Amino acid sequence: MSDNDRPPDFDQEQARLAYTIIQSLLEHTRVVSDLIALMAQTLDQDTTKALTQTPVWTAYLDSRRSLERTHADVEKFAEIMKTLSE
Repeated sequence: MSDNDRPPDFDQEQARLAYTIIQSLLEHTRVVSDLIALMAQTLDQDTTKALTQTPVWTAYLDSRRSLERTHADVEKFAEIMKTLSE
């Protein structure tokens, strides 16, 4: 992509920073999810059932679904960044 094709307000350095931030947040989310899964394995059945019926658990699941829907957008952003760096 040439400089003439880029929007006038394009800042490649800001785009790289955004990409780095997004990647860090996604990695943190993956680690937290792994931790939650590990912790869930240590709970007894009654505790697990009680936990999964709370508004906090519902919010967690809603957030995970939202992040999964965002995955395609993140992949698209990564492709754009790859193209711009070439």
